[in-house]
Amino acid sequence: MTLRELEYLIALAEHRHFGRAAEACHVSQPTLSTQIRKFEDELGAPLIERTARSMMLTPFGQDAVARARRILEEVGEMRRAALRCRDPETGSLKLGIFPTLGPYLLPHVVRRIRERFPELETLLVEEKSESLISRLREGKLDAAVLALPVDDDRLQTEFLFEERFLLAVPATHKLAKRDELSLGELDGHDLMLLEEGHCLREQALDVCRLAGARERSSFRATSLETLRQMVGADVGITLLPELAARQPSPAQIRLLRFKGATPTRRIALCWRKSTAMGGFLKETAVLLRDVAHELLSEINQD
Repeated sequence: MTLRELEYLIALAEHRHFGRAAEACHVSQPTLSTQIRKFEDELGAPLIERTARSMMLTPFGQDAVARARRILEEVGEMRRAALRCRDPETGSLKLGIFPTLGPYLLPHVVRRIRERFPELETLLVEEKSESLISRLREGKLDAAVLALPVDDDRLQTEFLFEERFLLAVPATHKLAKRDELSLGELDGHDLMLLEEGHCLREQALDVCRLAGARERSSFRATSLETLRQMVGADVGITLLPELAARQPSPAQIRLLRFKGATPTRRIALCWRKSTAMGGFLKETAVLLRDVAHELLSEINQD
C-alpha cells in the first residue's frame, strides 16, 4: 500500500469516473485502473463496483476512502510540522472564509498578513460554511473563519469578534427617517433573506423569530450585494452585518441600528486540533481579531 494508491482512490471517489480521476492525478487512465486493481488485490476486497457505463464505491470502498483521507491528512500534518519546525512563518496558509464576510474582511486581513509574514504564501478559499468545515476535516484547509457555533469536537475555535446587524430599508420606507429601532418593531414586517446554505440566512431567521418578523418568500438572494441592491430598488428590507455596512450603499438605502437587545453574530477562527500549526494559527487569530476590531471601531466612530 502506498500513499499514491490512497490518492488515486480518493480521486476516484470524488470524480466517480476513471478518466477524470486519472486526469486529476496527472496519470493515464490505464495506470490509475491498474493501481486500483492492485490495491484491491492487496486488500482482498473490492473497492469499486464496475459496470459498462458507470462505477461506484462498494460499502468497503466508502470506508476505505474515509480512512485514506484521515491517513493523508496526518501525512500532510507531518510534512507541515517539519516545515514549521524549520521556519513557522514560511510555507503556505490555506485559509477559508464564508461569502457574507469575505469581501468585507479579507482585503484588510491579506494586507496585514503580508506585512507580518512576508515569506508566507496565503491561499484563500471563499465558500459556504458547510463546505469550509468539510474541507477543514479533510485537511484541504489549514483554518477557516466561521460563524459560531461550530459543533465539531475535532476543531479548535478561537473567538475573534462579535458583529452587530443593521436594518437596511429603502429611503421611501416609513422607517427611513429613524436612526434606530427596537427589535420588537420588526414585528409583522417581511424581510428579504439569502438562499439556503448561507449561515447568514439562519442567523437572520433567528432574528425574525425573535422579532415576530417573516421571510419574504417570493425572493431569495444569492449574495449580500444582491440584497443591498434590491433594497435600493425599493423591493423590500433586509438585515446587513456591520462590516458589510461599511461598503458604500446607494443613496436610496438607509441603515438603522437596533437599540436595546441588538442581534449579532459571533465570528471565530477554526482549525483541526491535530494540526501542527496550532501556535502559528493562534498568532494569526490575534492578527485577524485586531483587524476586525479596528474596522468595527471605525464604524462606531461614524
